[in-house]
Amino acid sequence: MIASEWIGGGGILVLLALLALGIPIGVGLALVGGVGLTLLLSPEAALIKVGVITFDTISRYELGVLPLFVLMAHLCFAAGASRDFFDAAARFIGHRRGGLAMASIGGCAGFGAISGSSLATVATITSVALPEMRKANYAPSFATGALAAGGTLGSLVPPSGALIVFGIIAEQSIGKLFAAAIVPGITQALFYIATIALLCRLRPELGPPAARAPWRERWPALRKIGDVGLLIVFVIGGLFVGWFTPTEAASVGSVAALALCWKRGRLTRVAVSGALEATLRTTGMIYIVVIGALLFATFISVTGIAAMLSNLVAGLDAGPTIAIIAMALVLLLLGSFLDGLALMLLTTPIFLPIVHQLGLSPIWFGIFLVRTMEIGFVHPPLGLNVYVIQGIAGDIPLGTIFRGIVPFLLADFLHLALLIAVPAVVLWLPGALA
Repeated sequence: MIASEWIGGGGILVLLALLALGIPIGVGLALVGGVGLTLLLSPEAALIKVGVITFDTISRYELGVLPLFVLMAHLCFAAGASRDFFDAAARFIGHRRGGLAMASIGGCAGFGAISGSSLATVATITSVALPEMRKANYAPSFATGALAAGGTLGSLVPPSGALIVFGIIAEQSIGKLFAAAIVPGITQALFYIATIALLCRLRPELGPPAARAPWRERWPALRKIGDVGLLIVFVIGGLFVGWFTPTEAASVGSVAALALCWKRGRLTRVAVSGALEATLRTTGMIYIVVIGALLFATFISVTGIAAMLSNLVAGLDAGPTIAIIAMALVLLLLGSFLDGLALMLLTTPIFLPIVHQLGLSPIWFGIFLVRTMEIGFVHPPLGLNVYVIQGIAGDIPLGTIFRGIVPFLLADFLHLALLIAVPAVVLWLPGALA
């Protein structure tokens, strides 16, 4: 009989092959997990296991947080909040060298708090910010590099869809994950802004100053984001201080976003039906992915691969830091050809038991994983954010965008090193709110 570890290793290779062939990640995970359980257990036992996991997943109360936050995001889109954060930041700092690039980072952070998605963030802010940077004669590589890097904030800033999925798979508190993401999200944005400031100091022609906006234009732009900002602070703040559970916070957010549409005069049948349709489409995709991920995680657990790797790490006696650096290198390597969600769902069942074995916090690991996943959105050859920008820009070659990303990748690696060296950056706020 073939050892279960060999079956597990073969399953991982098959999954990678399926993803390379373009099979949807949820389908690939479910297929490998289901077939693997059939080989390890029996067809009858595997069928029962698949049915139980599917039913338990769909009926989980906490999974309701996903479609509700997605609905909140789409209602905010319908309310016309997509460009407001960039406009406000551009009015205040656009007249400085690199100011529009810094404003795009601020816009990505603000919009990421609405969308929870890196790709949605980079697509929206690029469509707004890139024409403005072109008018100001920004270097194409510099402008697109800043946008690609800033877009990754959408995966980390709460309410992050990636953190919600991780919390469900790893059975961790979504509220604690959101709290843990606040400080890393702020420091990540500051690292990008510092990179922009340094580049423009060394080469001022990269980001020439735009026209200074008068104060009579600045305050209206700031007031325009006031309602959306209050919505975000109320929902996320209420979650942190214990007013709401994550699902209740998402429910309150959806109702508040509906009121926002009404306040802005955008509450129409077309807008609401469009938001509901987009929510159902996105939620259906995410549910398939989560079910597939849990099936794959069960398969990996049964094979004993995770336990074998945990024992191997413990046997090496290399220490948690060396083990985490090794994980980071594997994640960055896999991120070269896997999209972020696929990377998370493939590696979480393998790495999480090792994290427990090393005595590290699963909350910290969730932020570390998402942060490493974000780097995959911009580094070659996959770099999904780059392809989104190139699709919007059209005339800017991919090579130009990738060259512009290099300084921001260095900032990413420094920030990742900070999270590894100083775990308190992640764990301080959840501990303070506990």
